[in-house]
Formats: sequence, structure tokens, C-alpha cells
Amino acid sequence: MNDNSNIKAFGAASKDEDLKEMTIERRSLQPKDIEIDILYCGVCHSDLHTARNDWGGTKYPAVPGHEIVGKITRVGNEVTKFKVGDLAGVGCLVDSCKECESCKQDLEQYCLNGSTGTYNGNDKYLNQQTFGGYSEKVLVTEDFVLKIPENLDLKAVAPLLCAGITTWSPLKHWNVKEGSKVAVVGLGGLGHMAIKLAKGLGAEVTLISRSPDKIQDALDLGAHSVVISTYENEMKAAAGKFDLIIDTVPYDHDINPYLATLNISGTLVLVGFIGQMQDALSTPPMILGRRSVAGSVIGGIKETQEMLDFCGENNILPEIEMINMQDINKAYERMLKSDVRYRFVIDMQSLKG
Repeated sequence: MNDNSNIKAFGAASKDEDLKEMTIERRSLQPKDIEIDILYCGVCHSDLHTARNDWGGTKYPAVPGHEIVGKITRVGNEVTKFKVGDLAGVGCLVDSCKECESCKQDLEQYCLNGSTGTYNGNDKYLNQQTFGGYSEKVLVTEDFVLKIPENLDLKAVAPLLCAGITTWSPLKHWNVKEGSKVAVVGLGGLGHMAIKLAKGLGAEVTLISRSPDKIQDALDLGAHSVVISTYENEMKAAAGKFDLIIDTVPYDHDINPYLATLNISGTLVLVGFIGQMQDALSTPPMILGRRSVAGSVIGGIKETQEMLDFCGENNILPEIEMINMQDINKAYERMLKSDVRYRFVIDMQSLKG
């Protein structure tokens, strides 16, 4: 019996069109599926890039949204981890092969056979692209559904599922702990979460920014200090200081000036920019100080759950601005101008009303 359902969503019909209301098909409930009534959905730079085909490969119509929070309305007959009425979240992934070396290590984001994105992936049941959280509901296999701590303000939780885990994963991988010295480059959706999470782990946190206008914001978010990268004296004073630099800048930029601020064996990890860097990497600071440049993307389901639990225990949440679904195109334009502090979240009731 086919009980696929048609639901309301907001998406892009082509790379040149604004997002607008449309109808999409959700698959029938599978034995291990969770159906979630979406209450809130965060807005990520990846949503915009996908809608506008900036990275190539977008399948249309495209319905973005991979920071999903809601309430479970149905469960398949083989589901064991959740029940109807539970709060639940879905991040950037909805499936993986579960068999490769990466998946066996709970690193589904690096699935060697290709993980399935929450949107613009492949829904193997419908044999079409996956549709994201700019919609009334979503069906996801239980292994890719997350438990939401009950004490957190639900409307602010959604960005943890991308911005939160994107910055948490490198903090944990490079063993940030009490007394670690961490720098964050860029203060946006990712950067402000990196500051909050690093501070929560006990690190001494510094924002590196081109703009003196960000100083007070960074201190208010929990940074201990700010280095203005265009001030030569401040960059010199920071030489050899940091164990880890999390670079959240979402566009091409020269990372060479930051390498000298790493301590011996320190690492600069790129989490914001995907693409070709135009400036050649200068190797002397790396070779003469055993410094590394690395990359990282989101996290696996186990690690994401650990991050959510940590945020629940420490009451760590992003700074958000609520919008209605109908305002998403304006929100994209504002996001391009960095005119948001620091993450948009869509009240999905606005789509259902």
C-alpha cells in the first residue's frame, strides 16, 4: 500500500528563482522511520549555496533546510529509540552506508560510499532527491534522528545541528580542554558557536577578526580577547599563542598570516570555506613549527548527540533571529551581507498556517 503524502514546502524551482511555496512528496512510513512535525528550521549558508547552485549539482526543485527540530508524530513498527510525542532533531545527514570504515567509527559524515544529505541527496525509497526542513514534516530513519534535551529553548536549538556540530567536531578531535588556547577566525553563525563551545570546554578563547566593530560582541559571547588581524602589532603579539585555530570564514581568504600565531604542533582547521584557495600556502611556518592546516565538516550522529547533551548540561545555545517562512528570500540577501546575529531560524508554523 502506498501512503506517500504530499505536503507544503518552500523551495527553489531553478537557480535564478526566489524560493516559493510548493508541494513535495514524502515517502510512506518505513519500518525504521520517524515522522517529525517540523516546528523550527535553521537557515545555513549551505541552504543558499544549494538553492542558487553555487557549488554545482543542485537538483531542482530544491528544498533546503538541515537544522530541523520538531515533535515525533509517527514511528515505524521496528523503531526502538523514540516514541510518538518525543522532541527530535535532524541535522545534515539522513543516511549512510553504515558498513565502511568511516561509518564503523561513527563518522558517517565521511562515509566512503557517500552519505545522504538531508536535502539534495538521494531518497532511495522515492528514487528522487531528498527534500529538507523548509517543509511541514520529514521522515528519517531512526539512526539519523537526534534526541533534544528537554531543558533547552526549542526555537534556538536548530542551529546546533549544523553550526554547532561543525565547530564542536574539531574542538573534540583536537582535544580542546581546560586551559587550551583556541582562536576563532570570523564571527558569524559558525564563529559565534565556536566561541561558546570552546569556552564551555574550558578553553581560553580569542576572536581573530578584521573588524574592530566585532570586539564587544565577541567579549559578550564569551571570548577572553580579540586580535584585529589588520593590526600588525596585535598579530605579532599573538605569535606562537594558539593550540588550535578554527577558521570559519565562508569565502576565499589568505590563511598564511594566521599560521605564525599557532603554537608548536598547533593546527589551523578550515570549516567555513569549500573551494580553491588562491593564495599559495607558505610552508616555512609549518615546517619550522610542526604546524598543520586541516579541514573538518559537521560530525557523525554519535558526536552530534554528545554535543547536544553537552549544550543541554551547560545551557549553550546560539543567538538567533526568528523569521517567517515567507521571508526566506530577504533572509538570504541579509545573510550575504552578514546582517544577522547570528543565525536565522524559521518558525515553521508560518508555512502551515
